[in-house]
Formats: sequence, structure tokens, C-alpha cells
Amino acid sequence: MTITGRDTDAMRALQELEDGRSSVRLRAALAVGTTPDPRFVDKLVERCAIEPEFFVRDMLTWALTRHPVSMTLPGLLREVRAERAQARSQALHTLSKIGDRRAWPAITRTLLADADDEVARSAWRAAVVLVPEGEESALAAVLATQLGRGGRETQLSLSRALVALGEAIVPALRAATTVPDPRIRAHALATRRLLRDPDTGFEFAIEEAKRIVVLGGSDREA
Repeated sequence: MTITGRDTDAMRALQELEDGRSSVRLRAALAVGTTPDPRFVDKLVERCAIEPEFFVRDMLTWALTRHPVSMTLPGLLREVRAERAQARSQALHTLSKIGDRRAWPAITRTLLADADDEVARSAWRAAVVLVPEGEESALAAVLATQLGRGGRETQLSLSRALVALGEAIVPALRAATTVPDPRIRAHALATRRLLRDPDTGFEFAIEEAKRIVVLGGSDREA
């Protein structure tokens, strides 16, 4: 068997994905994405699960998007069920970038309510990209069960995901404003405000919503 220059470059890139220096790993991921090769796919998926640097993970995702979906989808769908949280999160992030709706059945209620915030946030983003036409209201109802969850970044991520679904979220938000938990009511009101006025900052919207809840206000506009 003749070993070509491309084969040598491929082997070097695969080895460099495990280098101790993040700059070398970043360069290797860029090289892999620049010259897609089916032999890279499994290694890219595997590396996404353990790569410690965000910017390198992002390049790994980009490299995966450069390969045919038929090659990347099976491995990514396995990863969303992995035990390691980072494997689930990065696979979901990559599926959202690929945007192939054949991945939709993998976006389960379990993932949308994952105990790990990063996984849940990735699942929310993937869900709004992959949701089939006509199922937006059902997705909104599931996402609304996560209102009030976590800190600012998590709540902002959920609000953005909900707003991306458009008017389909209105019934779910209306229902959320009637629950006893003030955090849920405030988050629902803030999300409603962002839907009506996209230029409103989240900080302003959530603080305004908290004041409304304290004063006993309701979601009259929803």
C-alpha cells in the first residue's frame, strides 16, 4: 500500500488533536475541517467529548459541519445519550449547527430538562433549530417547564430559545404567569416582553417583571 502525502498529513492532524498545547489542537481541527476526510469523523466526535478549551471545541464542531451529514449524524446521535455531560452538550451544539431535522427525534424531554445547565441550554438551542413545522407550540410547552431555572445566563438562553419560536409561545407563557412560583412568573413575563419588544435588554425585562410580580401584576397582554 502506498502512503500518500495526504495520508501523512491526515495522520499528523489526528495525532495533533491530542497535543497538550491548545494552539496545536486548534490548528489541527482547522486543518481537518479545511480538508474533510471520512477518517476524521470518529476522532472529531470523540475529541468533542473531552476537549477542555471552548474555542477548540468550536473549531471541532466547525470541522464536523464540513463533512457529509450521513457520516456525522450517527456518531452525534450516539453522543447525545452519553454519560459525560460535555459529550451531550457538544453533540447537541453540533447538531444545531448542522441543522438536519432528521436529528429531531433525539431531542427528548429528558435532554430539554437535563440536570446539567450546559446540556439543557444546548438542547434548547438545538430544539428551536430542528423542530418540525407545526410542532412549535408543543415544544414551547415543554420549554416553559424550565422557566425560572438557574441563573441569568441559563434564563437568558431559555428566553432566547422561546422567543425564536415566535407567537407559538404565547399560550405557554400565559399559563406560566399563573403558577405560584414568583421566579417562574417573572421569567415568563420577561420572556413575553422580549417577544413583544426584541430590543429590550434581558436585564431590564427581568427586573421589570420582578417588580410586576411583587406588586401582584399579571400577564394581561399575553
